[in-house]
Order: sequence, then C-alpha cells, then structure tokens
Amino acid sequence: MSKTLRIALAQFDFPVGAVEKNAERIAAMIVEARDRHGADVVLFPELAVSGYPPEDLLLRPSFLADCEAALQRIAGTVHGIVAVVGWPQAAGAVVYNAASVLREGRVESTYRKRELPNYAVFDERRYFDVDPDGEACVFEVEGVSVGVVICEDLWFAEPLAATAAAGARLVLVPNASPFERDKHAQRDALMEVRAKETGVALVYLNVVGGQDALVFDGASVLADGDGHVHPAATAFEDHWLVADYRDEDRSFVPVAWPTEQDEGRDSLAWRAVVRGTRDYCRKNGFDKVWLGLSGGIDSSLVMAIAVDALGPENVVAVRMPSRYTADLSNDLAAEQCASQGVRLLALPIEKPFQGYLDTLAEVFAAKAVDVTEENLQSRTRGALLMAMSNKFGGLLLTTGNKSEYAVGYATIYGDMCGGYAPIKDLYKSEVFALARWRNAIAGAPVIPWAVIDRPPSAELRENQKDQDSLPPYDVLDAILLRHVDQEQSRDEIVSVGFDPATVDKVLRLVRISEWKRHQAAPGPKVSRRAFGRERRYPITNGYVG
Repeated sequence: MSKTLRIALAQFDFPVGAVEKNAERIAAMIVEARDRHGADVVLFPELAVSGYPPEDLLLRPSFLADCEAALQRIAGTVHGIVAVVGWPQAAGAVVYNAASVLREGRVESTYRKRELPNYAVFDERRYFDVDPDGEACVFEVEGVSVGVVICEDLWFAEPLAATAAAGARLVLVPNASPFERDKHAQRDALMEVRAKETGVALVYLNVVGGQDALVFDGASVLADGDGHVHPAATAFEDHWLVADYRDEDRSFVPVAWPTEQDEGRDSLAWRAVVRGTRDYCRKNGFDKVWLGLSGGIDSSLVMAIAVDALGPENVVAVRMPSRYTADLSNDLAAEQCASQGVRLLALPIEKPFQGYLDTLAEVFAAKAVDVTEENLQSRTRGALLMAMSNKFGGLLLTTGNKSEYAVGYATIYGDMCGGYAPIKDLYKSEVFALARWRNAIAGAPVIPWAVIDRPPSAELRENQKDQDSLPPYDVLDAILLRHVDQEQSRDEIVSVGFDPATVDKVLRLVRISEWKRHQAAPGPKVSRRAFGRERRYPITNGYVG
C-alpha cells in the first residue's frame, strides 16, 4: 500500500526578537496544523523562534537561553503530529542555526545548518558555527523517511546528498531567503537539479514579511523526486500551505496551495515595497505615515505605495510650495490626493526660507547664490515634515530613489529626512516603470499621467530640470546598474560604448556621496545589490576604478 503524508507549511511572518509571541504562535499553529489541516508533519521557517535575522541579539546569552526555553515549551505541547521548528541553538561557547524535530512532548533530534552564507546581506559566520561532527538528520513519519536541511544547504550538493544517503526520500527545507529580483527562476532551477541528483522530493518553505531593509517573499515551492517543480505559492502573503506527499513515486499533490499568478518584475517589486513598508510601520508601532508630495514622480509613487500598504485614511500628504514651484505641481499633488482619498495639507515654505536667507544675509554677502540656497529649501521642507511627525505622531517616509542616492542628488537633512525610504532600491527608470504598471493594473490613473510624462525637476531654481546636472536617466541608470549592481570598473563600462567623460562624472558622484548613504533611512531591498547592509563601501576611500 502506498504511503502518504500530509504536510503543512507555515508560510507566515515570525518577527525578529519576539521570542515569546513567536513561541505561543508556533505552539498554537502546531495544533491547528494537526486538527484543522489533518497534517502528519508541520514545517516552520528557518529560525522561526527568534525571527530572521536576529543579528547581534545572538551575542546575548539571555536571548539564546530564552530561545532554548521557548523551544522546550513548544516541544512539550506537540502530540499527534511531528513538528520541525527553526531556532538558534547555543552549545557552550558556540551557536548553531538549527532545526529541531519535535514529537510527543520532546525534542527528538536536531539538525545543524552546514553551509553558512557570508555574502550580500548575510553574515551568518559572524554568529553561527558549523558542527564538525554534524550528521544528517533523518526521521520516520508513518513509515516515510524524512530529512531536513536548512536554506543555504540546498545550494550545495553535499548536504542533500548526505541526507539522501542516510535514507531520506522526502527532505524538508526551512528557509529565510530575502526577496531579490529574478531569484525565483534560479531557485526553481536549483531544486530541479537537486531533486534529479538525489531522487528525493523537496519541500521548500520560505518565511514571509518585512524586516528592516529585508523583505521575505514566501513563494514556497515543492519539487517531486523526478525534478518536476510545482508552481510557487503566492508571494508576499501569509498562508497555510498543505500538500500530500506520495512515497511510492515521491511526488506531491497540493491540497491548499494558492499559486502565484504574476511573477512579472514589476508585480513582484511592487508587492515587495508595499509589504516592506507595511511591516516596517506595523512592527515599529506606526499606524500613520507622512510624506512631502511635490507633484513629481518619486513622491507620487511613494504615496501610492503608502496607500496600498496602510490605507488612504492612514496617509497624510504635505504640499510645500516655494517661489519656484510650478502651478502644475500643486495641481497634480491635489489631483492625486483627491483620487486616492488622502488628506492633503499645504504649508508654503516662503516665510521660513526667507527667514534663513535673512539670517544668513550678512554672512553670505560676498557669496553668489548657489546650491546652498537650493538645499536650504529642501531642509526647510524636511524640518516642517519632521515637526508634523513629532507633533501628531506617525512615521515620515522619505521619497528618494536609487539613482538619486547613488549620485548624491538628494539633500542630507532635507529630502532625505524620514524613517523609511520605500523606493530607495529602485532606479529612476524603474520608478517610472512601476508607476505605469500600477496605473495599468488599476485601469485608472492612480498616479496622474501628467506626473509620469513631465520632465523630472527638483524645482529649487527657475526652470530647473534634473537633466541640467545629470545625464539622461536611461544613460545614468545603465551606468549605475553596471557599476553598483554588477561591480564593473570604469574601463569595463566605457568599453561597451558609454562616453568616458560621462562615466567619469557618474562614478565620481557615486564615490563622493558615500557619506550621505551611510546616513540614509532604510528601505526595502529588491535588487541584488542594494545600498546599505548589502553594499558596504568605506566613506574614506582612495581607490578610483
């Protein structure tokens, strides 16, 4: 008779540091998996007890002790089902990234992660050790041999091969893998290869939710033993995922598995920044956000993101016209707020700006007007926005994009003011693309088309356009993509046809703007090389290349 296992996957958010709440939820969810879904096995994500990544919380002995106590409490509640739960395991002076098999009130066995990622956003070797005596973890459920490996282990052949050699026919893979464009295709191709190499069926569970600059997309997936990869679960959504495993042919039959309907780049990027914004606010105690709405593309896109993340009733836009603000900018800001149901405040900056000019007049008397006066306008706006946030509560969103942060086309303590930067990892050309995409799926202009079609301008002097001081954005972004995301040198970029003087200018701006980026608010990562923890360049740097 063919053996069948019902497996429940907890594709949910387990916040970092919320050890007690995570433990309570996990215990309750184990019961739900057994009683509601009829599961034989329930799988939780990597480090579900502590949340991922716990970073330097792992250096606190009390935190590790609390995690172990929480796991023991969870284990004591497990009956009539097998649970696999991720947690940080302290063993004397070392710590392991572990997943424990819980059955009938006890911890039956524990697997320790073998491959520790130490690149991009990952620095697991700072915190975790690899057990030199670590063995494969294989256990039996209803006559089926089940194994466990953790996240990065799957990207190397040996851990899964060792687990298969130990007798596993079905392998559970808990993950905490942050979203990155084009990653799904790489993962699916890898799962096909690993399944064909070993003949085991794979259950890939990924956590979901925003954690500071990281956004975890879920998008969990199954692979049969012959290498057939099933459609991924819906990304960026919390779900119970349930599937039946048939041991006879090592295949899966999805039971409750809402599948991803749109894996397009714009769709995934939009959901990433919306989920990242929503979770950052929610987890840090903010139920309302503020933003300066200029009538330009960046702030318009940020407002649309905020509305999708929190609802229009929780978004306040502030229009802050100056002597250089076009009437069209004011009109477009009002039009978007009216169409989206967002409250709009108007705070003209002429009086405080003139106050700065008057105060500085004697000191600046011998100096010509330059970028200083432009920055004063931006800093006036930043001060007003911060005042609104302080006085009435709520988080100020900043509206800079990746192109601006790359070349320093943003004013420190001005338009860089804010606690979260939703489009920080989107180049300007991607901002335009997302705006068009959002309008297309809405069937109506969420962002006024005139905002998208007009030439970008900071409006800090008469008739100013971004392209007065920057290359066209299609050229700028192409150079930045090669230099920032792909780490190409000046000569490599020039060799494919870019103007040498333009490349030199752009790369110089990137280099001298590092100090600004070190002070920038966090924002959701969507690329393979986001500014922040993923790209850590020194501020003081004599290398040119």
